[in-house]
Amino acid sequence: MGGPSFSAGPPRNQSLAPPTFLLTGIPGWEPPSAWLSAPFCFLYAVALVGNGAVVLVVVRDQSLHKPMYLFLSMLAASELGVSLSTLPTVLKVFLFSAREIGRDACFAQMFFIHCFTIMDSGVLWAMAFDRFVAIYNPLQYATILTSSRIVTLGLWITVRSVLLLLPLPVLLRRLPFCRSKELAHPYCLHPNLIQLPCADTRVNSIYGLFVLIATFGLDALFIILSYAMIVKTVLSMASKEGRLRALNTCVSHICAVVVYYTPMIGVSMVSRFGRHAPPVLHSLMANLYLLVPPVLNPIIYSIKTKEILKAFEKLFFPKKF
Repeated sequence: MGGPSFSAGPPRNQSLAPPTFLLTGIPGWEPPSAWLSAPFCFLYAVALVGNGAVVLVVVRDQSLHKPMYLFLSMLAASELGVSLSTLPTVLKVFLFSAREIGRDACFAQMFFIHCFTIMDSGVLWAMAFDRFVAIYNPLQYATILTSSRIVTLGLWITVRSVLLLLPLPVLLRRLPFCRSKELAHPYCLHPNLIQLPCADTRVNSIYGLFVLIATFGLDALFIILSYAMIVKTVLSMASKEGRLRALNTCVSHICAVVVYYTPMIGVSMVSRFGRHAPPVLHSLMANLYLLVPPVLNPIIYSIKTKEILKAFEKLFFPKKF
């Protein structure tokens, strides 16, 4: 009787090799060139500087310690989180053509990207509620939205995001990834990752859908209801000037909601009805979804909100004050 044979198993170094995924830049534009990398670097710089400045001015300027601006600083902080979560792998792919990412690093990035985007959604709903209270009951506004309640709401938004997303990497770790390990984007997203395992992913899909409805779905519903109540309140005002002034306070937030949900809807539509569309379209839409809101929101609020613009001027041009 011969000795035990090891030929049927995988080589020792292969079995110990950590599983990895391959990130993808923009299909058809590989390897990335400087003219393609430069716009991404510029947009990330704008997002990081803009949102960082919003957080800084709200924290430093005592006159901005009001509900509307505290919620704005929360939005800027969550968008900083989105940008910082995607930045390392996006720059790695576009600047250095380094596509490989470890499984655990990929799952961690997926967790943080989705966690901060859900925080974004929650803060947008809180800002809609803030506008409703300010217009519906302006005399009680400061007593309803106290600093302690705003902090509690911010903590609830954060805890909701973390608790709902913790199961996602755990559920993914139990799956064998024995098919293609090439991802569709320069970062890791849950809808992309659950397409790769060679096992039943129904539990992952059902839980992912539950998280989507429990966060983005409910937040969008509450935003719509808040604005329905705002419109009803504004229409009951006797003065035309008062109606315009009340609606003007909502313009920045409406723009933020449009900037946030339009790319999301676009990505969803392309993924469901654009299966025969070129891969470059899917890639561009996904990149726009995560880049456009962090870039545009600080610009929108600095243009439309005089107090924020004045605080920026104090921060960057202190000699004028």
